[in-house]
Amino acid sequence: MTDTELGIALRTLVAYGLEAELLEQEDEIYVTNRLLELYKLDTLEEEAIAAPIPQGLVKEDGSVLEELLGKLLDEAFARGLMEDNTITHRDLFDTKIMSMLVPFPSEVIRKFKEAYAVSPEKATDYFYNLSRNTDYIRRYRIKKDQKWVTPTEYGDIDITINLSKPEKDPKAIAAARNAKQGGYPKCLLCPQNEGYAGRMNHPARQNHRIIPITVNGHAWGFQYSPYVYYNEHCIVFNTQHVPMKIEHDTFCKLLDFVSQFPHYFVGSNADLPIVGGSILSHDHFQGGHYEFAMAKAPVEKAVTFKGFEDVEAGIVKWPMSVIRIAHADKERIIALADVILNAWRGYTDEAAFVYAETDGEPHNTITPIARKRNGKFELDLVLRNNITTEEHPLGVYHPHAKLHHIKKENIGLIEVMGLAVLPARLKGEMEALADAILTGKDIRSDEVLEKHADWVEEFLPAYKNSDAGVTKDNIMEILHAEIGKVFSQVLEDAGVYKRTEEGQAAFGRFVEYVNQKL
Repeated sequence: MTDTELGIALRTLVAYGLEAELLEQEDEIYVTNRLLELYKLDTLEEEAIAAPIPQGLVKEDGSVLEELLGKLLDEAFARGLMEDNTITHRDLFDTKIMSMLVPFPSEVIRKFKEAYAVSPEKATDYFYNLSRNTDYIRRYRIKKDQKWVTPTEYGDIDITINLSKPEKDPKAIAAARNAKQGGYPKCLLCPQNEGYAGRMNHPARQNHRIIPITVNGHAWGFQYSPYVYYNEHCIVFNTQHVPMKIEHDTFCKLLDFVSQFPHYFVGSNADLPIVGGSILSHDHFQGGHYEFAMAKAPVEKAVTFKGFEDVEAGIVKWPMSVIRIAHADKERIIALADVILNAWRGYTDEAAFVYAETDGEPHNTITPIARKRNGKFELDLVLRNNITTEEHPLGVYHPHAKLHHIKKENIGLIEVMGLAVLPARLKGEMEALADAILTGKDIRSDEVLEKHADWVEEFLPAYKNSDAGVTKDNIMEILHAEIGKVFSQVLEDAGVYKRTEEGQAAFGRFVEYVNQKL
């Protein structure tokens, strides 16, 4: 690329910033000069200044930006501005490029507050669009995720094969391993990530912005997830690096957040290993503008708690064990949630294999989810237990071994609500499995596919004997449907009280125990 061609590319990027409303017209010369500095150019060629710049640069899928950044990254490597051309080096450098276009935090906060004065939705619309247009949310990667919906007896469950987190090549992995293990920022959720340049073992966040909010009197931050597993997937986090804890304050904070943003739900991962999320060391919630299958699931059995007869309560028709409580006064459901949590923390029912603790290790906790619906506050309290046994060393209430070929990872908040986040390996494995089924290959003789053999032998005969049969036109649809059924079983495994007569009777015993405590 000549200096003139590079100048045109940089001017095009500035035009993108203007079109995306990241920049004002008055910023054009300043930002152009910052980009010239980044590329170690002393001048902008006359031909580059005179060249026409295309319009329509902001696309819903981010495709134009992806192509433009790709060219700028290639040129940065060619000019020796990047140490290597791995995906990690490219991500670090393109974030530096985009940082030139991103408004200062104070400006983003000011605009958010102005929009919030109009409505909470106006504010989140502004901030979500900003997070996408700055390339903090890489839309062109997110669109690679495979997504489908599987009908089940519990409703339509969302399935995602996550392809938006790039695979690191061996060189990048080695570089990250050898890199100095810094303690700044302490984790990926700390507010010190805002504007951070990143390193080989920590992503760049120069294009990242955080909105400060007050949640139940505490200083918290509001941002979006860069991976967006569902619409407007946000993260709400304590500005202090303190561990996750489910307690009275948790319910207060969750309900305060939905008071401020009534169009969003918000939930917390549990606070114990196995049943918690991937980051237990930093107190945070996840929310967004999306209705999951669990939220749509009805209450199948109403229950009453003594002294809380005015609070709607019931057991939800869901594979996991969920008590839903609702009231127009959030203080009433906070008070009841406290009672249920404290009762569950100390509850043991040996007949149902529920143990509050073993050898001093606590096992019972809750995954809470809050929302506003029809003028009332709602809390879904999902009962969790992380006990392990020799038969189930990863957890009794965790995906069992026969399902690990599809899902082995912890069942956190997002999965609890009915969205399977499945590993990227499944894309290639399902493509190879489809080919093996169609061509009659021996699946057991393939070291990658062998783990799926029992599963295929279970479901395939019914399809082969059906009128439609198994063809190249329907094989992926079949595999998708069966993956969805596996995830439904995963949630059943993670449920403390099974969907059987005995399981539901045991659930009833816990409700009785709560009432005895009141």
